[in-house]
Amino acid sequence: MALQDFTARLGSGETQALEAYSGRALLIVNVASKCGFTPQYAGLQALHERFGPNGFAVLAFPCDQFGRQEPGSDPEIAEFCQRGFGVTFPLFAKIEVNGPKTHPLYVWLKAQKTGLLGSAIKWNFTKFLLDRTGAVRGRFAPTATPESLAPRIAALL
Repeated sequence: MALQDFTARLGSGETQALEAYSGRALLIVNVASKCGFTPQYAGLQALHERFGPNGFAVLAFPCDQFGRQEPGSDPEIAEFCQRGFGVTFPLFAKIEVNGPKTHPLYVWLKAQKTGLLGSAIKWNFTKFLLDRTGAVRGRFAPTATPESLAPRIAALL
C-alpha cells in the first residue's frame, strides 16, 4: 500500500482519492475544535500558505476520540475552521484514528511510523510528515508546533 492507494471523504461529502496529492509533500494531522492544541490551526494554515505554492499541503482529519473534543458535524467543523482560523487546506470528514474503526489511511500511517506509545495515536494534533514520494518522513507529537516543522518541510521541497 501507498498513500495514493487511499481515498477519504471530504467534510463536504465528496470522496477524495489521495493520489490527487501525489508529488506533494504533506502534513497529515488529526484535528479537533475544542482541544488545547486547537490554536495550532493558525500555524497549519501558515504552513499551507507559505509552502503550498512549492508543492506542499496540509490534510486535516477531524477526530472525536480524544476527550470528545470534536463533537460537531462536518459542516460545523468546516465553519469553525474557516471563521476562526481562515483554513483553506483540505478538511476531511470526521474519522477514527485508533481502535477497530480506524480509517485505513491511519492504519497505514501508524504502521509506517510508530510513536512513543507504539502505533496508537496519543492525542489530537499528532502529525505525520510525508515527502513527495509519499514516504512517511516523520511523526510528531501534538506538542510539536506547526512552526517547528517548517525547516523539515522546506527540506522536502
